[in-house]
Amino acid sequence: MPVSKKYLEEIRKRAEKALNKTAIYGEDIDLTKFQKHIERGKIESLELLPELAKEAALMAGVDVEEKERSGSYLQIDHSVVYKRLSKLYEGKIELMSTNEAVETYEWLEEYFWRIVQPDTDKYTAQVALNPTHGYFIRILPGQKLEYPLQTCLMIAEGYISQNVHNIIIVEEGAELHVITGCTLSRSDATGIHLGISEFYVKKGGKLFFTMIHNWAENFYVRPRTAVLVEEDGVYVNNYALLKPVKSIQSFPTVYLKGDRASARFNTVIYGLKDSYIDLGSKIIFEGKDTKGESLARTIADHKSVIYSRGDLIAKTGQYCMGRLDCRGIIFSKDASIYAIPQLISYGADKADLSHEASIGPISEEQVEYLMSRGMTKDEATSLITSGFLNLDIPFLPEIIDKHIKEVIQITSKESM
Repeated sequence: MPVSKKYLEEIRKRAEKALNKTAIYGEDIDLTKFQKHIERGKIESLELLPELAKEAALMAGVDVEEKERSGSYLQIDHSVVYKRLSKLYEGKIELMSTNEAVETYEWLEEYFWRIVQPDTDKYTAQVALNPTHGYFIRILPGQKLEYPLQTCLMIAEGYISQNVHNIIIVEEGAELHVITGCTLSRSDATGIHLGISEFYVKKGGKLFFTMIHNWAENFYVRPRTAVLVEEDGVYVNNYALLKPVKSIQSFPTVYLKGDRASARFNTVIYGLKDSYIDLGSKIIFEGKDTKGESLARTIADHKSVIYSRGDLIAKTGQYCMGRLDCRGIIFSKDASIYAIPQLISYGADKADLSHEASIGPISEEQVEYLMSRGMTKDEATSLITSGFLNLDIPFLPEIIDKHIKEVIQITSKESM
């Protein structure tokens, strides 16, 4: 049975009241410019993608051969064009579009628009009123997959608003790796990607989520993400933005509801061209013995502007520990980085929260040392850049870690 019409109508009414509500952070976007609707036909294999689309998918972390993937989901513009789950995992995990899940499961009402609200701002309202799929993933209790599941949200046409709503449910004791690529197959496209993501990690579950954003100079991006982690649950978020973007604003929130729940954010940002980047993370500690970390490495080049935010909020009277670590390098006199950490404790007398932040130019001493060892200045700068952005990300599958490092090397060379 589908989600009840009564509940869907309630969401619609709330969203309608927020159609003109601006976001707290980031520049305001006129959504009326992006009204084109594009439907695409299905494909039989990721390897049958057009060459430009295949190249974009690869740069966003997609394995088109699917050799080391448990399943794949590909959406282009407003259509789900490919969906496949390995036969080994049938009965262990569910994969479908969120539109399909809403029509299939009445119980989805417990998760749909619960930790991200439809009236948060005009962008959540747009998705609530005009949804264009997004992925629904649910791994059953106690299940673990050998390889990550991959999803890709691609835009191939200009002047559209891709309004996706993603839901991941990790049931009790299950473990899931998801790698998501968000990308364009046309580098000259202008448009907007609106992504609502609600992730639920049940008791003893683990979710490792890696997102690679591969946008372009004229594109706007407004994700809205929340994660709820129950007792003994683990959530790890790895994020990389390595290409120019017109404007992006995202501030994902993790609620550590259960005792001994933990979360970690690993963020790599390379600001290029005129990119306006406003990214961060918020961890809210509610259970006892909860732990949260947020690590960010940012480089600002050309005329890019980067806001790196981090909030740690303790709401428990029990012990909790949180740490922020934000470091930035300025490559250009026209670029800027704003590190904005915030620690808040609401009567949490046993909270242990800390932060450290640093921003500066690239080390001339390191460049000179490498040049003395036979490197050119460009080679030395590229090596230092790669090393700075290469966080030692725990729990990351080797194949994903290798891909991110390759992209960082390519990007740093292109920026020289």
